[in-house]
Amino acid sequence: MSSLTDEIFSQLSRADVQQIGAQLGTGQAQTAGAIAAALPMILGAMGRNTSQADGADALFGALGRDHNSGGGIGDILGAVLGGQQSRQTDGLGQLGHIFGGQQQQAETGLGQATGLGSDKAQMLMKILAPIVMAYLAKRMFGGQDGNGAQQQASPQVLGDILGQERQVQQQQGGLGGGLLGAVLDQDGDGQLGIGDLIKVGMGAMRGRT
Repeated sequence: MSSLTDEIFSQLSRADVQQIGAQLGTGQAQTAGAIAAALPMILGAMGRNTSQADGADALFGALGRDHNSGGGIGDILGAVLGGQQSRQTDGLGQLGHIFGGQQQQAETGLGQATGLGSDKAQMLMKILAPIVMAYLAKRMFGGQDGNGAQQQASPQVLGDILGQERQVQQQQGGLGGGLLGAVLDQDGDGQLGIGDLIKVGMGAMRGRT
């Protein structure tokens, strides 16, 4: 069974990755590696949110209200990179809901571990957040799950899917899982372990190209 991260990554064409890289000013390998690190962090943070009171209901409502347009990932990416202003393309606003007060920490961790720096890390996550939201909306309301089976749409199902993704990423480790744990699940010691994450990150970037 593939993870949500793998499913979304597989739907990004080489041309999509090149477009994102052009926006960031990064090469194909670094862009692909950074995307592979950012997606689990975004999805994992959503999994944490939906496990909290009313979190799944709020996200489910937002998906149905703002993101259920039926467009594919390429369409959403084009709208985001083209500067179209809507609730669907408001990546920065979405990141605020996803990460809350830990958004800057997430940007710093991703930026250091991938070599992007905080500003470009934020830019990347602003591009990816609407893509993730559109994918989840299609998954919820498009009638089928990632394996082609009939998909029931409810806040409970959404919470279960995202909770499972969070567990998968934390168990797999890797750069995305490591960042997820370091940024979202700190026990208060404030240690990101960036040196170790950078080593993992270089291997992840090579593996995604």
